[in-house]
Amino acid sequence: MNTKRGWMIAISVLAACALLLIVACNKKEEQPANTAAEQAAPAATPIDQATVATIDGTVKFDGTAPKAAKIDMSQDPACKGMNESENIVVDNGDLANVFVYVKDGLGNRTFDVPKDAVELDQQGCKYHPHVLGAMAGQTIEIKNDDQTTHNIHPTPKDNREWNESQPPSTAPLEKSFAREEIMLPVKCNQHPWMKMYINVVKSPFYAVTDKSGKYEIKGLPPGTYTIAFVQEKLGEQDQQVTVGPKETKVVDQSFKETGM
Repeated sequence: MNTKRGWMIAISVLAACALLLIVACNKKEEQPANTAAEQAAPAATPIDQATVATIDGTVKFDGTAPKAAKIDMSQDPACKGMNESENIVVDNGDLANVFVYVKDGLGNRTFDVPKDAVELDQQGCKYHPHVLGAMAGQTIEIKNDDQTTHNIHPTPKDNREWNESQPPSTAPLEKSFAREEIMLPVKCNQHPWMKMYINVVKSPFYAVTDKSGKYEIKGLPPGTYTIAFVQEKLGEQDQQVTVGPKETKVVDQSFKETGM
């Protein structure tokens, strides 16, 4: 009798376990659909292209431009001797390498991540460009055109840090950053003078000033925006601007000399 009772208990336990397993499997099968729904990117907010506006202008340096520091690159024969710092690049008062972007005013609008990659090159043991813009999630293609090994090392605050070697004549690295972050520093562990900045933003409305200090942001829906001007050593200056349908508005900015 005891043996029979034992077998009955064992069968009951096995049946209960099988039922729990079936329930667990069903839940597991349901999970991917929920996860996919949660991870699906929201559809981009439509913009009426017949009404879009443009903001452009020039960024100036107010004061005596500092002399560029000389950089000795002779430790690596492939780097061709001397170079100059790009911390502050001024030509006739025009300030290059200022990152300009729409900081506020877009509300809850969402934007498609561009399929085309932005390019970061290493040539002459310098990063080209010195200041780069990209949307969150957009591919950044990193090339090495030098006959020496580089070691690309972003040091972000809000994104994942990584450090990767890139020998000469190798395929480009493809990287991206998931979160918005302005003036994200990038260095080369192999060549300590090599530095640049990546700016990761949520919208396509950004630009970097050229050697003439000029920038242009196109395709903006009409509205009121905060435009941020960011320079790696001089900090940030903000302006509020309102643009109407099809309007082109000039927004100039200047940075004053500081105790550099």
